[in-house]
Amino acid sequence: MTPSSLSNLLPRRAPRLQQALLLAGVLSLAACANFSGINPHAQALTAEQLNLQGTAKTEISAQWWESFGDAQLNRLVADALANSPSLRVAQTRLERVQAAQDSLRGSEGPQLNASLDMTRQLFSATSIYPPPLGGSVRNIGTLQFSGSWEMDFFGKNRAALNAALGQEQAALADAQAARMLLASSVARTYFQLVRIEAQLGIAKRTLAQREQNRNLVQDRVTAGLDTQLELQQSAGALPEARLQIEILQEQKQLALNALAALTSKPNTALALDIPAQAAIKSVALSASMPMDLLARRPDIAAAKQRVRAASSEIDVAKAQFYPNINLIAFTGLSAIGFDKLTDAGSEQWGVGPAIRLPIFDGGRLRANLRSRTADLDAAIESYNSVVIDAVHDVADQIASTQAIQKQQAEQTQAQANAETAYSIATQRYQAGLGTYLHVLAAETAVLAQRRQAADLQARVLDTQVQLMRALGGGHQDTSATLAKR
Repeated sequence: MTPSSLSNLLPRRAPRLQQALLLAGVLSLAACANFSGINPHAQALTAEQLNLQGTAKTEISAQWWESFGDAQLNRLVADALANSPSLRVAQTRLERVQAAQDSLRGSEGPQLNASLDMTRQLFSATSIYPPPLGGSVRNIGTLQFSGSWEMDFFGKNRAALNAALGQEQAALADAQAARMLLASSVARTYFQLVRIEAQLGIAKRTLAQREQNRNLVQDRVTAGLDTQLELQQSAGALPEARLQIEILQEQKQLALNALAALTSKPNTALALDIPAQAAIKSVALSASMPMDLLARRPDIAAAKQRVRAASSEIDVAKAQFYPNINLIAFTGLSAIGFDKLTDAGSEQWGVGPAIRLPIFDGGRLRANLRSRTADLDAAIESYNSVVIDAVHDVADQIASTQAIQKQQAEQTQAQANAETAYSIATQRYQAGLGTYLHVLAAETAVLAQRRQAADLQARVLDTQVQLMRALGGGHQDTSATLAKR
């Protein structure tokens, strides 16, 4: 290559070289804004760390309350879920998060806008406008279409959308948790009402038994076989029996009021046909700590999705360290004088990229990243706290279930012995070998065992409700479905 030919090439290549040098300089300056050294520290607990076992042996239906076989309970739960203001609030929160996500989805694609501006303006005579425009009053019209498209090379918009998706899934899980809590509250209150009704029947029988005892003592006093001391002792047991009935009546009314409030009918008297405890089915549940507990509970699912959202927010914060590139274009008409707006000479257009590159920001981007990183650490620790509480909750319900089974076995034997003693006392009385006081004394032991049996059966039902709630209450993970939206 000759010197002359080389000299002919330099003018054409110099601009390209200058552009390359300029780009290298800009990128080196961009290195002043970096996110090195900012990392999260918290670690999420794993199933192995929590000593969880395999999957649960029993699948729980989303309508788990139907397992108890009580149509009245099913109706109460349905009313509560349909009318609860708290559930509607949770649904409203979910809809607000979904709207925010839809807004982010809309920002991913090209944006097109139209505008029409019509202004009557006095142009300055001492500014940049020469006469006759300067110092005159003119009409200015602009009809324009403008468009832009942000090129998401570094994933900022995608990360923001993932964060919004995580928030949406967390809000959905919160709504399901509220639904599960409401259903379990209705079931527990209903079973408490069943227990109270059973105890009322026993208390009324106790009062009748003590009245019989008082009458027998009165007959013995008349016959000179007992004194006023025995009569006063037998009569003193009556107010205590009536007191227990009044206490149970108060508890029954409070339980009815609670059910009315839970079903959003606080001013309506509930007309319930309260069933016997024996008519309610028991539900067989797994007595193990399942590994898939971490996916079964909506509160854990919500905490997990908040970790996901916080992680995506970090990606958004990191993407802000990179250039923001937009393609911008406009076309339209602009003229001085409304009558000239549609003239061919009024046409204007423009197209080109717009690049924003952070160089020196006074530490604002790093501070924002540190804040988002701290949010992620907090979300992880919150998740760990929820998981630990969930494992504790399930462990308590399993322990109670196993303990109540042993207690029921012992109580059943004790009640059988009391019932046998009562039967023997009755037979002896009928054969003239004993007094009726012996029969009443034996029945007192039977009534005490029946009260204990009613309490234990109520605990069985309550613990089954609590265990189904603790195991997730039939929660279904919808994160995969939502991610495809």
